[in-house]
Amino acid sequence: MVPAIRELFDAALAVQANAHVPYSRFPVGAAVRTASGRVFAGCNVENAAFPEGICAEASAIAAMVSAGAREIVEVLTVADGDGVTTCCGGCRQKLREFAGPDVPVHAAGPEGARATFTVAELLPTSFGPEHLR
Repeated sequence: MVPAIRELFDAALAVQANAHVPYSRFPVGAAVRTASGRVFAGCNVENAAFPEGICAEASAIAAMVSAGAREIVEVLTVADGDGVTTCCGGCRQKLREFAGPDVPVHAAGPEGARATFTVAELLPTSFGPEHLR
């Protein structure tokens, strides 16, 4: 695995172990790399009032923004199971707020990256901050 992807994978895998998933039993970890090279990770946190949970990607973005960073240059999510698991629609839009269309998003399983997409491939013809300027 490429060292840069390994760093994201290790961060996402470590935080995946902390996921609070008593309802779905589907832990997800996510890591984002900023333009400065810092890595922020987050996990999904479910809630008995289902719409009140938070996805791993949103958790990682919240950590990034809380630290003062605003630009994502690479993303990796890790989930269990045999298939390729990508971000939900809401998280695709959340990533788009801080990541340009060409930013790579790696979908990983426990063994490592399984597929790579760009933000534009996951959210084509997206609406972003530049539309409001």
